[in-house]
Amino acid sequence: MITLDQFKTARSVLRGIIHDTNLIHSPALSRVSGNRVYLKPENMQVTGAYKIRGAYYKISTLTQEQRDRGLITASAGNHAQGVAYAAQTAGVPATIVMPTTTPLVKVNNTKEYGAEVVLHGEVFDDAAELAARLAEERGLTYVHPFNDLDIAVGQGTIAYEIFQDLPDVDLILVPIGGGGLCAGVSTLAKLLNPNVKVIGVEPEGAASMTASLEAGHVVTLPSANTIADGTAVKTPGDLVFPYVRDNTDGVLTIPDHELVEAFLDIMERHKMIVENSGLLTVAALKHLDCRDKNVVCILSGGNMDVITMSSLVQHGLIGRGRIFTFSVLLPDRPGELRNVADILASNNGNIIKLEHNQFVNINRQSGVELKVTLEAFGHEHKDTLLSAMRQAGYTVNLVSTPDFYT
Repeated sequence: MITLDQFKTARSVLRGIIHDTNLIHSPALSRVSGNRVYLKPENMQVTGAYKIRGAYYKISTLTQEQRDRGLITASAGNHAQGVAYAAQTAGVPATIVMPTTTPLVKVNNTKEYGAEVVLHGEVFDDAAELAARLAEERGLTYVHPFNDLDIAVGQGTIAYEIFQDLPDVDLILVPIGGGGLCAGVSTLAKLLNPNVKVIGVEPEGAASMTASLEAGHVVTLPSANTIADGTAVKTPGDLVFPYVRDNTDGVLTIPDHELVEAFLDIMERHKMIVENSGLLTVAALKHLDCRDKNVVCILSGGNMDVITMSSLVQHGLIGRGRIFTFSVLLPDRPGELRNVADILASNNGNIIKLEHNQFVNINRQSGVELKVTLEAFGHEHKDTLLSAMRQAGYTVNLVSTPDFYT
């Protein structure tokens, strides 16, 4: 059994190694959810994610013989960086097996910490199979990213800091991939205050913990398909599963499109970059059935590559009606383009891009195709702009996938 003394030891070992990521109150998210919402920004942690806690503490528990053999692990990225950083600090060689779909920023950061990186498979489970085989073949010490009670204890130290900043916390939202973070945080939270509720959050496309809890035992999903790559786990850990089962008060599942919205909320309101797995808890706020409670969202990490960020921004703005494109056929005569521009300007439409094609057909009464990409305040403003065009006699067609970068 995990004990309070183990958590105390882990906190002592990590002191001076990790950052105390102080809670951030979010007035905007509080208004939306009807609760007092605080963010636990582990995206600001050493290596950009909470995983350094478990990795560093685990390595501190190894014997010298285990260290001398060298370390190996499998990871979708954040645990890889945590192990690589901790191994470098301890002067121990480390090999990391990562899925080929791992964002480049996580791969490069892991290499910069001195680890050997092997890319294999599409999801974590594929990488884990190879890592286990290499550990046996090379005699390396395997450091599991989540199915290890020492790892869970290290991750659970987050709860100490939450209670330190917010002693009267009512509810903690925790992302779930393999279950190590949730097992650690929920176990320590209940030890510190049995009345605190802890709810796990996982993506709909990789809801392996939900399936396991429903079955009463660990099960393996046929696939793990989600933009939350850090929680794309087909099989949760059997060692940590009992702690999640016994100490959490439920698990919510979140569709990927809600993570896109959460990304914009956190970036615009709090000027922070949080990866999709870390946004699970923010998206979960809309699904809570409580009001007027002190709620903490653990933002598990912020290691996101620029291309993914760009895509999330684009899809998020489109989804909120703040960027859209329409097409219209115009008579081929001087002044028509100006007329369209005047209508849009009078309704506060901000033109981002124009495509004016005079060679669509030979009918000069409708021979020019105009595509306009606009910035709007939201769906209501978008509808106002389109209505103004139609009231002026134009037949307007909304383009479903605007591209405002090319």
